[in-house]
Amino acid sequence: MSEEPTFDQLYARLDELLAPCLARDWPNLPVASADGVYVYDRSGKRYIDFLAGFGACNAGHNHPRIVAAARDQMNHVVHAPVGVMAHQPLLRLAHELGSVAPGGANMFFFGNSGSEAVDGALKMARYVTGRHDLIAFLGSFHGRMMGGTAVTASKAKYRRGHGPHLPGVHFARFPYPYRCQTPTEAACVEDVLGDIHRLFQYVVPPEDVAAMLVEPVQGEGGYIFPPRSWLQALRAICDEHGILLIFDEVQAGFGRTGHWFAADLYDVQPDVVCLAKGIANGFPLGAIGARREVMSQWGAASHGTTYGGNPMACAAALATLEVIREEGLLENARQQGTYMLDALQGLKKEAPVIGDVRGEGLMIAVEFIKQESDKEPNTEAVRRILDRCLADGLLMYPCGYWTQTIRLIPPLTITRRQLDEGLDIFRRAVLAES
Repeated sequence: MSEEPTFDQLYARLDELLAPCLARDWPNLPVASADGVYVYDRSGKRYIDFLAGFGACNAGHNHPRIVAAARDQMNHVVHAPVGVMAHQPLLRLAHELGSVAPGGANMFFFGNSGSEAVDGALKMARYVTGRHDLIAFLGSFHGRMMGGTAVTASKAKYRRGHGPHLPGVHFARFPYPYRCQTPTEAACVEDVLGDIHRLFQYVVPPEDVAAMLVEPVQGEGGYIFPPRSWLQALRAICDEHGILLIFDEVQAGFGRTGHWFAADLYDVQPDVVCLAKGIANGFPLGAIGARREVMSQWGAASHGTTYGGNPMACAAALATLEVIREEGLLENARQQGTYMLDALQGLKKEAPVIGDVRGEGLMIAVEFIKQESDKEPNTEAVRRILDRCLADGLLMYPCGYWTQTIRLIPPLTITRRQLDEGLDIFRRAVLAES
């Protein structure tokens, strides 16, 4: 038997072992361990994680209560395909989610990811309404599966080479306050709502539309927070025409905005909600939630899963809900988020390369522009800033159509001292651009 290759040997062959679409990203940090807000590479270097596993580890890496819950469940049942078996963590989680999920959701389907949740929600919307068309929004990101790709429009590269896509999908603009060409927020909302009215007038009658799918806060599209009046208008349009309003809360959910969900931030309730990422603090789990009167129409055998609702992931999710409640993570997200926004607004005054600072809770973004320009996106500065931060021990990641924005989404457990440590690294990296 040949000698087992070392990690370093395998890492050197990363491009040979993994598909390019998986391997060719940045920075491919050779991680060895993680704890709380920190990750450690193979050399032992420590990084402050302002990405939190793309928002999956809201309670911090390897939270001891969550790890213990999953480990305990492993001693009982590891795999139990739902429908063939019913296990306690699954049913308890469905019950507990009903107390926090938006839109009065009290019935759930569990999968493994946000992409699965979106695909399932689209299937359910068509099934229960008997309609076939869908409306999504420019700048949106809803996953990499065929259904999610069809309703994603944050970058053309995510759709390139995979067509023809799911038929019956129509796109309207999402309000982008920083880049709206109108003089007021109200005018911006009215302008983009015109897209939907034009769709109804020229392209698809509203009675053929099964659902509108929207991120209440766009993630990959640039951490864009729309005006509340726009989401309220979507709710009103859906009510008028019997269209299901689906919120993709995959990235914004479970405390990221300082509220359980972005729906609570805006006080606009969906008919269907897609959940994942922070639901189980890094364990693979996704969910679709809806009111029982809606989801109960989704008949037997019309959808299914082998691994969805895995017992260990459900046990981790239950522990995650407890940690968010008992350790005051919603309040901490609001307090630390306010502090971070104030610090970043101060940095903006010193750094003309910063065009906009925006966020709620610990879902925060800094958008970069070329100096002395009319908001021209500065992709190059973002790359340099990210590289400087990484070299100094801060892990971050970009977003936005032009990759001109950096997201700041540390675990919700972060302390003021840890936040200052990360902000100091970021500040130095940004000021080096000036």
